Amino acid sequence: MDMLWSGWGDPAKAAPLPDTVIGLLRDLLGVKPRSIEPVALGEISVPEPALGSGAHQALAECLADTAYVRTDAEARVRHTRGKSTPDLLRIRAGEVDDIPAAVVLPGSHEDVLAVLRVCAEHGLSVVPFGGGTSVVGGLAPDRPGSFVALDLRRLDALLSLDEVSRTATLQPGLRAPEAEALLAERGFTLGHFPQSYEWATIGGFAAARSSGQASAGYGRFDEMVLGLTVATPEGTLDVGRAPRSAAGPDLRQLVLGSEGAFGVITSVTVRIRPLPESKVYEGWRFPTFEAGAAALRRLAQDGPRPTVLRLSDETETLIGLAQPDAIGGADSTTPQPAGCVAIAGFEGTAEDTASRQAQARAVLRACGGELLGEEPGERWAHGRYSAPYLRDSLLDAGAFAETLETAAFWSRIPALYDSVRQALTTTLTEAGTPPLVMCHISHVYDTGASLYFTVVSAQGEDPVAHWAPAKQAAGDAIIAGGGTISHHHGVGTDHRDWYTQEIGPLGVEILQAVKARLDPAGILNPGILLPTR
Repeated sequence: MDMLWSGWGDPAKAAPLPDTVIGLLRDLLGVKPRSIEPVALGEISVPEPALGSGAHQALAECLADTAYVRTDAEARVRHTRGKSTPDLLRIRAGEVDDIPAAVVLPGSHEDVLAVLRVCAEHGLSVVPFGGGTSVVGGLAPDRPGSFVALDLRRLDALLSLDEVSRTATLQPGLRAPEAEALLAERGFTLGHFPQSYEWATIGGFAAARSSGQASAGYGRFDEMVLGLTVATPEGTLDVGRAPRSAAGPDLRQLVLGSEGAFGVITSVTVRIRPLPESKVYEGWRFPTFEAGAAALRRLAQDGPRPTVLRLSDETETLIGLAQPDAIGGADSTTPQPAGCVAIAGFEGTAEDTASRQAQARAVLRACGGELLGEEPGERWAHGRYSAPYLRDSLLDAGAFAETLETAAFWSRIPALYDSVRQALTTTLTEAGTPPLVMCHISHVYDTGASLYFTVVSAQGEDPVAHWAPAKQAAGDAIIAGGGTISHHHGVGTDHRDWYTQEIGPLGVEILQAVKARLDPAGILNPGILLPTR
C-alpha cells in the first residue's frame, strides 16, 4: 500500500479534529478555516516527463521490463518531495515543479548499478526513495534538470540471519513492520521504533541516522549497523566486516547519514536482539521541566536506564501531546494537573524488567517524581504513531503544525530549550500568528539529550513563506546555543546551510572530495546534504 499522496500514512487512520479542539484553535491561536480546498490528485497539472526516449529505453533495457520505469502522472506525484509541513502544503496546492521525470524500480544491487550508469550517461540526477518520509527536503534535489526517483521497494528481503552472532542482513526497501515480522519469526527484534516506523524503510533508517523511541534501551539505528553494501556510479562499496576494528577510519560512518548523496544503500547488516518477554510502560509527573530533565539525566548517566525514557514539558503535557491519540477524546478538555509527564518503559526478560523498573522508580522518586501508574505509559505506547495523523488534521482545520529537533550536552539543554522556544514564539508572534510551542526529550545519553519541538499556529496568508523566518530563527538559535541542527531528522536541503556551519569549510571540502570520487558527475541527490559545486 502506498502512503497518502497529500498527507501521512493510511487515509483510513486519519480522523478530523472534534469541534471542541477546533474551537480552542480558533479562540487561542486565531486559526481560521481554509479558504481553498486542497486539489485532488487527478486535478494536478503534471508536466510531460522530461526523460528523453533514449534514456527511457536504456533504463527499461537495464531493468529488463518497461513496467519498472514508470512515467505516469500518479506515480510521479506520489514520489514528489517528502512529508514536511511545507511539502504537504505545496502538494495540496498542486505545486509539482520538482516532480521526478520517472520512477525507476530496480530489483537487485546490479540493477541499481546499471541505473546509475545509464543516468550518468544521460545527465539524469537520481534520488533514492524508500518510504518517502523525509521531513527535511531530502527528496527534492536543487540542481536544475531532470531526475528520476529510484524507488527501492522491490529490494525488500531478509537476506540472512546469524542466530549465533545475532546479526541480520536486510535489503533497503524493507519497511520496518515487515522487517520486524520477519525477525520475529526467528525470535528476534531490531528494537527500532521511530515515529515513522509504519512507513519508513531499513535503507532510510541508515541513510538518515534514524533514532527510535526505544533508543535508551536499544540504541540508535546507526549504532546497530555493522555492515553496508552501497552502489555508486563508480562501483560497489562494501564496508564493515567485524563487530569493531582498528583497521583505519570506519567507512560506514561516511555512508550513515549521507542521505543518498554518496551512493545507494543496497543491503544493511544490523545487530538484533531477542524478542522481549516483558514490556511495561508507566507515567511519572514532575513539577517542572527542569526537575524532570534532571531525573532523566540521573537515569541516563547512573542507571538503571529504561528502554524508553521521555519527558514532555509543561505545555506539551497540558495539551496532551504525549498521548496524541487521546486528543479530542472524552477527557481531552479536562484540565490537566500542573507539571510535566515522563514516560518510562522497560523491555526484556521478566526478571530484568522488574528489577530495572524497581530501581528506576527509586531514582525517579528521589528526584521528586510522582508515579502515575501504567495507564499514561500504555496510552503513549498505543498512540505513539498517531502524531503525524494529528498534524494532517490540524492542516485540514486551517492550522499550521510543524516539528523540529536538536540535541546537545546536558549542561547546554536548559539554555538551548529556552532560546529555541523564544525564537519561535517571538518570530511567529511578530508575524501576527502567536504560536503554541511544545517540547519533549525523547532520546537520552550519558552526556546529553535531544529536544523535539512541536509548533502550532495560524497559517498566515502564505503558510510556507510565513514559516520560513521562524524556521530560520530556530535554526540560528540551535547553532548559537551549541546544539546540532538535527538529532534524527537529517539534513536534506532544509538544514544544509546550518550543517555546513557545524562542520566548517574544511569539513565541507572533505565531504565534497568524497562525493567527487564516488559520484564524479554529481547525479546522486544533488544539493542534498552538501551545496552543489
